[in-house]
Amino acid sequence: MNILSTIIPIFIVIFLGLFARKLGFLTAEFLNQANRLVYYFAIPAMIFNSISQAALKTEFHPSVIFICLFSITFMIIAAGFLSKLFSLPPSSKATFTQSSFHGNLGYIGLAVAFYYLGDSGLVKAAIIAGFVMILQNIAAVIVLQKGADGNDKKADIKATVKTTLANPVILSALAGIAYSLSGLPMPLIVERALLIIKGMALPLALLIIGASLSFDKFKPIFLPVMMASCMKILAIPAIGLLLFKVLSIPSSDYLPGLIILAAPVATLTYIMGKELGGDPDFAAAAISFSTILSSVTYGFWLSVG
Repeated sequence: MNILSTIIPIFIVIFLGLFARKLGFLTAEFLNQANRLVYYFAIPAMIFNSISQAALKTEFHPSVIFICLFSITFMIIAAGFLSKLFSLPPSSKATFTQSSFHGNLGYIGLAVAFYYLGDSGLVKAAIIAGFVMILQNIAAVIVLQKGADGNDKKADIKATVKTTLANPVILSALAGIAYSLSGLPMPLIVERALLIIKGMALPLALLIIGASLSFDKFKPIFLPVMMASCMKILAIPAIGLLLFKVLSIPSSDYLPGLIILAAPVATLTYIMGKELGGDPDFAAAAISFSTILSSVTYGFWLSVG
């Protein structure tokens, strides 16, 4: 019952976002500004507030982080080979590979972690997400750069590393860790301000995800989109869960990591595909398909985890 009461409300809000966009309540201009608000203020406030007041010695698990990074790295390599099975242009193959490992951590992964595991689970998930985001962003740029042969949209890897490390989610996690380790108490005024700001993070993020779903160009690329999506939300968490079990890691420690691994394709794959010579249409289809499918797969992973 706890799984259903977690997953169903989350996807009700996502579908509400899709419905609101269809009715014209959520315009493209509003979504762009709301996304910036969530990305730069609300989500970082939520992460900093949770981590800064946590006992990190009990929340930080290097073995879980290592398994998560290994599972994603394995899929990056596997997807590169599997992309050759399809008669797709290089840009689409690059986006296929990116879609198979680049997860929506900030908006969906952390939402599931918070609503299913509470503040403690959110802290663990946010710490894991910080490491995973660094890996998947740098890997995505490398993959897209390799697939962008023949165009002028080459990416500067050094600049990408700097941009990745300046990611608001990563910075807020690092700031929260530093504050927690300092042992300083959180001023009541600051704590209450953070609580107010973080209150809009997840609901608005889920509405934005729903409003961003698109199935307009799905049919011509159904098979590769389906495979990339299944690799992201089925294969990666399966690898992670197997390793968690083999190493006898307690479920209370690895569940946040499993939730992060099971996140659907990130909306950033569309933006990066557009900016770095990938296939934004393929990315949009993978984002939409994997997000909808994750309403089922998340329930499965939480039940077996």
